[in-house]
Amino acid sequence: MERIICLLMGYVFGLFQTAYFYGKAHGIDIRQHGSGNAGTTNTLRVLGTKAGLIVLAGDCLKCILAVLVVRLLFGKGYSDMIYLLCLYTAAGVILGHNYPFYMGFKGGKGIAATAGLILSFHPYFIIMGVAVFFGIFFTTHLVSLGSLLVYLGFVIEMVVCGQNGVFGAMSQAHLNEMYILSFLLAGLAYWKHRENIVRLLHGNERRTYLLKKNKVDAAEDGRKE
Repeated sequence: MERIICLLMGYVFGLFQTAYFYGKAHGIDIRQHGSGNAGTTNTLRVLGTKAGLIVLAGDCLKCILAVLVVRLLFGKGYSDMIYLLCLYTAAGVILGHNYPFYMGFKGGKGIAATAGLILSFHPYFIIMGVAVFFGIFFTTHLVSLGSLLVYLGFVIEMVVCGQNGVFGAMSQAHLNEMYILSFLLAGLAYWKHRENIVRLLHGNERRTYLLKKNKVDAAEDGRKE
């Protein structure tokens, strides 16, 4: 029951679509511009760096807050499985972000929400996530590649940390459940990025820059990035 509560609670938090609301406040539906994705990267390309950073912060924060609420509610009574409950909560946030019911289940790709998970889960994951993503981004300017490699690192680090006792006195059954859930979240991220993966393999994935304008052509509208 606790798992379902955390998943549903996370989904409710995930329904706050920062990119969509920010776009509406500026007179556009972000899903009808650029790649059509209601997320950080498309907002940055369409509305600029400031807008992209605001959306990134909003989508990170909703996951951080959801995980914080779960820690406050279940931290004492379920200390032996609190990391698992936090992961279920983050999974709910990602699902709410990716598939918001009031937007016809057309949201983002969950990467900024995943960043919130990494920032709120355990300090070891922050080091890995920041190093991998920004290392890839600032050398290649490929957001999708950085995001996909962060998820790969997330799954690997989850197993390594779990098997080395980083999460405290968790049973092996609970650890295995965390590994499976992490793998499923990574699988969802790779599925949402399937078109990006094809473009990466063909060498024509679009690059994104923070300090210069990212031109968005009308021809790109409808292209899922």
